[in-house]
Parts: sequence; C-alpha cells; structure tokens
Amino acid sequence: MKVLSVKDLSFYYEEEKVLNNITFDISTGEFVILTGENGAAKSTLVKNIIGLLKPATGEINIAKKNKAGNKLSVGYVAQNISAFNSGFPSTVQRFVESGRYSQNRWFKPLDAEDYEHVDRALEAVGMSNMRNKLIGQLSGGQKQRIVLARVFALDPDLYVLDEPTNGMDSQSRRNFYQLLQHLTKHHGKSIMMVTHADDEIEGFYDREIRLIREEGSPWRCFSMTSSNAPL
Repeated sequence: MKVLSVKDLSFYYEEEKVLNNITFDISTGEFVILTGENGAAKSTLVKNIIGLLKPATGEINIAKKNKAGNKLSVGYVAQNISAFNSGFPSTVQRFVESGRYSQNRWFKPLDAEDYEHVDRALEAVGMSNMRNKLIGQLSGGQKQRIVLARVFALDPDLYVLDEPTNGMDSQSRRNFYQLLQHLTKHHGKSIMMVTHADDEIEGFYDREIRLIREEGSPWRCFSMTSSNAPL
C-alpha cells in the first residue's frame, strides 16, 4: 500500500528553480533515506511534502487511511530543533506525553498503554533519566531527542525525519537506526529520513532517494535518482 506519492514535483525560491521532476512513492513498511550534497534542497523537499511549502508543479498525495482502515497519521521532526527557551514551562515527561493526545481526546486521561508508549519513546532516545527536567534546561541535542520521543509516543503511520540524529554519538545513532528498522519490519511503519550518513546507515534502510544536480542547470536545481539498499 502506498502511503506517500510524489509526482513531477518542482519548486522555486522566487525565480530560482531548486527542485525539478521529483517523482517517487513510499509504501507501508518501507524505510527510505533521502540524501544529496549540501545545498541539494532536501529539507525543501520535505517541507513541500508535509505542506509547509507549496510546489510550483506536481502532486503530493498522502494516504487518507492506514492499512487498518483508520485515519493515517504523520509524525514530522524538523532539522536542528532549538525553539525551546530557558523559560519553557514543561518537563520532558509532560512534553512527550502530549504526543499521546489527539484532537478528539484532549480531556481524556492517559491510560497504562499511553504511559508505556511514553516510557518506550524516552528510552529509545536515551532520555529516560531526564524525564523530570524542564525543557529549558536541556542542551540543543537533548531537545532534538525529546522532539523525536514525542513523535515516537504519537506512534504515527508515516515518519518524516529531517536529519534527526544531530547531537547523537555513534552508538546512539546505531541504536536509533535499529529502532527505525524495527518499526518498519515489525510494525509496518513507513519512514522517510534525510541523512548524510550514507555508509553508517547501510544495512538498515530499504531504499535511497538521492537528489542530484542536473547537468547544464543552475547549481541549485536538483532532480532525483532512486536505488535499493546495498546487500
């Protein structure tokens, strides 16, 4: 089942074309990485997909329903999260718990299953021991991790992650890749992740989408190629 379909997408910043002829699909249970050199408009493509930017041409379709027939949910983590200031009033625990609320259950208390999701999410990003800290007391890398934890607690069908491992050490990154692979293979989640760590992540993902500069075009104009993960 296709959860995301992008067809013939192009995008301009004012008069400058930065994306051209972008076409790909992502299916249920697929872990796809998005790569390309610096300046390859990877984050721009992600922002088009989730609706923060509007493409000049082309179509973006996200499935309305998941495989179980329920409304499909999307979890997005932006690059370099640093929006929380020193006065942000929430603890890490409360912030991650907020990922368990949806529009139709704001006034319903969390149950045991919800708290289990929160605990697993905090453990997955190595922040269990920081659950009672105020967010404003965290470092930039720690803030990135709790935003990831909140998305994990949400338990979406489609994860859209823009360089989510910033601030992690090598072992933490490896544990994170293993978690994403587990989510796709055992829980049918779909993942699109922007990364520069092509070699480091080999063996965990299913397919690579690479943005490449078009020959004879302005340097910021990129199209794409797609390949399966190396065996």
